[in-house]
Formats: sequence, structure tokens, C-alpha cells
Amino acid sequence: MRSDTLSYAGAEEPHFLEACTLCSKQLGHNKDIFMYRGNTPFCSQECRQEQIDNDEARERRWKVSSKKSKESSKKSATVQTGTLVASN
Repeated sequence: MRSDTLSYAGAEEPHFLEACTLCSKQLGHNKDIFMYRGNTPFCSQECRQEQIDNDEARERRWKVSSKKSKESSKKSATVQTGTLVASN
């Protein structure tokens, strides 16, 4: 087993800095690595920017979906008012 490869339950996983997260291009040992959100490596500024754009689009869709869900639940919630009379 190579020293830069992790082994877990018999399966070899590449080190997280070996390949671009988006395009899977191998990252060179003497080349720049572009990081995003802590430990997510990319081979170029373009790949990193594409991931940023994808994440922002996903967040916008989630916010719209969440807002529609809240509006829908407000419309479907009905309040019943009245008087309850109990006798013995």
C-alpha cells in the first residue's frame, strides 16, 4: 500500500489532495491547489468557481423551496373557533 493512500475495511481511498473534487483531474505535487470550504481541493480556479456557483444555486433553490413550504403550511392551517357546551 502506498503511503499516501488510506485503507479502510480493505478498500483503498485516495488521499483527499490527490484529485480535483469536481473533475477528478490528478493534482500535481508542484502545482497550485485551489481550496474551498476548508478541505475541498480543486485543480483550477475555474473548477472551484463552478463548485461555488453550484453550491449557491442549490442554496437558492432550498431557500425558495423552504419559503414555499412555509407559505403552503400557513394556508392549509385552519383555526376553528366556537363555543363548547358541556352538561352533566
